[in-house]
Amino acid sequence: MMAHEIMINQVYKVKESDSVMTVVEKFKNHRISGLPIVNERNEIIAYISDGDIMRYIGKQQRPTMDFFYFSARYAVDKEDFIIRSKHLLSLNVMSIAKRKVIKVQWDTEIEDIAALLGEKQIKKVPVERNNVLVGIISRGDIIRHVFNDLI
Repeated sequence: MMAHEIMINQVYKVKESDSVMTVVEKFKNHRISGLPIVNERNEIIAYISDGDIMRYIGKQQRPTMDFFYFSARYAVDKEDFIIRSKHLLSLNVMSIAKRKVIKVQWDTEIEDIAALLGEKQIKKVPVERNNVLVGIISRGDIIRHVFNDLI
């Protein structure tokens, strides 16, 4: 069985010119956690996930000297969180996206995709044909197709 036999053809994606706000809206509206980023030719140029957003807005690790400084730093960090979250929405998606995209070809064997997802510890992988985005495959897609006839 190959990628094109089980991939989801309707892929939610964003353009390289979109803001992070567009990404967050798609995450919320479609209950997804990652999106390929494409150029005007629908070529995959980057990928953004909820993890990229968490790394941006997350509390920065800062050393503390004693309880007084810890308390003061905690208050500043809480304020910084709101500021970072608001600022993030206005950024271009490419400013926090991963440019090294793990992707597969439309004729890749399912067992190779399963191995890739497990090895890289990722949830989904974009599928391309002739350098153009044509689908996406998640761990759940593979599990449903492999075990559908076995259970």
